[in-house]
Amino acid sequence: MPGSPYTDLDRPPLSAARLRRALVAPYGPWARLELRAETGSTNADVAEAARDGEPEGLVVVAERQTAGRGRRGRSWQSPPRAGIATSVLLRPGEAVPDRDWQPAPPTGYGWLPLLAGVALVEAVGRLAELDASLKWPNDLLIDGAKCAGILAEAVPGPEFGDPPAVVLGIGLNVTLRADELPENPTGLRATSLQLAGATATDRDPLLRALLRSLADWYARWRAAGGDANTSGLREAYLKVCATVGREVRALLPDGTELTGTATTVTGEGHLLLTTPHPTPTTHSLPAADLLHLR
Repeated sequence: MPGSPYTDLDRPPLSAARLRRALVAPYGPWARLELRAETGSTNADVAEAARDGEPEGLVVVAERQTAGRGRRGRSWQSPPRAGIATSVLLRPGEAVPDRDWQPAPPTGYGWLPLLAGVALVEAVGRLAELDASLKWPNDLLIDGAKCAGILAEAVPGPEFGDPPAVVLGIGLNVTLRADELPENPTGLRATSLQLAGATATDRDPLLRALLRSLADWYARWRAAGGDANTSGLREAYLKVCATVGREVRALLPDGTELTGTATTVTGEGHLLLTTPHPTPTTHSLPAADLLHLR
């Protein structure tokens, strides 16, 4: 049947009912889950919900995105049911008395996309049995190729001075074939779990593992007051970060470039980059597009 989600047997549809039973309270860590056959952008959908006052814990999953959002306003599309496209709503600046969580300081929000990266590496390693690493700040790499991207966006509170909500979006290539891979404007080649030789490409358990790991790391980070060191998040990130110790070229938001050695990631999630000329200088980068140099 034309248009049926069952026409491509390698790409079966997700079940909203099964996902909700597994992931939504009282049996799961999330508050609400919406599964959409198609949407422009899951990040845009969750941001709209945040502006309407949706509480923390909303998850939106799309079988297909037509205008997915990346860094620097880049857009991309995904074939139906070929990947995982999901966004979650977090409100780290609000206290949660039932869990004894105090508001996390905004200086720690830069760790949220890195937190998502750690959760993604765990899920891919556990389910697909692939060794993955992270390119700071938002790419998952397998054998040096990009397999997933992460985008965090702040949504201002309704009143001046209110803490912003954070929309955290993840796009993972699962069964994309070679001719379906997106082109990366930075020149980094792309891959998918299937092309990389994953032992499993069933999106249902992959998505469950990802969202459970994400919720677990977020809970640790919140319980530690948004401190990446105390929660163990910084240590876990550095173990899987492919950027630290590498020669890199960084394109900064103002259009300038720096080339040097990435030395570490700070407690605020910034990358420290040491440039050699004219004298060794260390720069703290809160955001940049990176190219790993050979």
